[in-house]
Amino acid sequence: MSNSGYHPRRSAVYLLDQVLGEGRMMTELIASGALQKRDPADRARAQRLATDTLRGLERADRILHKHLKKNPPLTVHNVLRLATVELCQGGAAHGVVNDAVEIVGKNKGIASMKGLVNAVLRKVDATGREDWDALRVPRMPKWLRKPLAQAYSNEIMAEIDAAHFAGAPLDLTAKSDPEAVAAAVGGTVLPTGSIRVTDAGQVTTLDGFKQGHWWVQDAAAALPAKVLNAQAGEKVLDLCAAPGGKTMQLAATGAKVTAVDDNPTRMTRVRENLKRTQLNANVVVGDMMQQEGQWDAILLDAPCSATGTIRRHPDLPYAKDGSEFGDLIGLQEVFLDHAIGLLKPGGRLVFCTCSLLPDEGEVQVEEAIERWADMSVDRDAVLVDGVDPGWVTEEGGLRLRPDFWADKGGMDGFYMALLRKGM
Repeated sequence: MSNSGYHPRRSAVYLLDQVLGEGRMMTELIASGALQKRDPADRARAQRLATDTLRGLERADRILHKHLKKNPPLTVHNVLRLATVELCQGGAAHGVVNDAVEIVGKNKGIASMKGLVNAVLRKVDATGREDWDALRVPRMPKWLRKPLAQAYSNEIMAEIDAAHFAGAPLDLTAKSDPEAVAAAVGGTVLPTGSIRVTDAGQVTTLDGFKQGHWWVQDAAAALPAKVLNAQAGEKVLDLCAAPGGKTMQLAATGAKVTAVDDNPTRMTRVRENLKRTQLNANVVVGDMMQQEGQWDAILLDAPCSATGTIRRHPDLPYAKDGSEFGDLIGLQEVFLDHAIGLLKPGGRLVFCTCSLLPDEGEVQVEEAIERWADMSVDRDAVLVDGVDPGWVTEEGGLRLRPDFWADKGGMDGFYMALLRKGM
């Protein structure tokens, strides 16, 4: 039997065990070297299989429920879930089922359940595709869906769930010429100027990567730097800067950019990307609360729940439970106050979070304006090219949701607002 699918499937089950059993995020697992012994192609396939499984987890569990008297141990359950998603999305039964049985059979603690796995998956293969298509679009877990439904509505949540289930294409930001980059990589230019590529494959092999003509950045994540509108020669501070997409956008304007983040590993990547794109910024690994001076413009991409990124990271609602969100909201307030204190008179600050929770966006800005008499929201600043005026919120920020541009492949959930300091 060919082992072409075995190793990526076994690695995918490991990732699922860590996410669903240990509450680990997949990005953290990969960054800490979880799959470093695998070659890049196997690693990419394992991540894709685990991601697809998490997106379709609710459907997989509903299909398996018909064939299981009780839930098996987590690893067996995850083998079944992975195989069910593959089978229901057109995977060849021979390879999928054989690998599933082999993964269980080679694990001493659960090897006795090989027969169960084989029997269940044969049943899934017989009717799974029709069952799959008949099931509702998977919903995010209740702990997260409930507060979001209160913030938006059940109708909007159905559209957000659909956007999450559809996943995300690859978005790029061009260093200078979006049309030329789009032509080179076979992408399309979005209304806001980002380039969208479907079925991109290996990013580093795309035309223009080595030359530094572009970098990977979701279309929504590219907007805060556009809203800040840094000018050549301005002294600009990029706080919580990693992974560096916004740093490069700011540097490309000719501004004097200082990028600050406390994560050394991620800041190494920022340095690498600046080198690849031949852009200049002062990169500081350190605590943003230690930063001093007076700045023309500041971009604060505050630590947040990352609930806006679920279309790319479907592990988030399963790895988290919301218990740390309160601390994050408190931290955002502290960071925002410190950043405001670093602004020159007449200076401007963009506060943004990749969150869908109003407590991490609209509410933060409303409360900051109450605390700081000399700060005001510039409603017009967020109306950059391609932004729908209907996305502007009551207090003057910009609320982006995954279901926006659904016909184009959606966007990350994001919030941003531009605050100006009085003279």
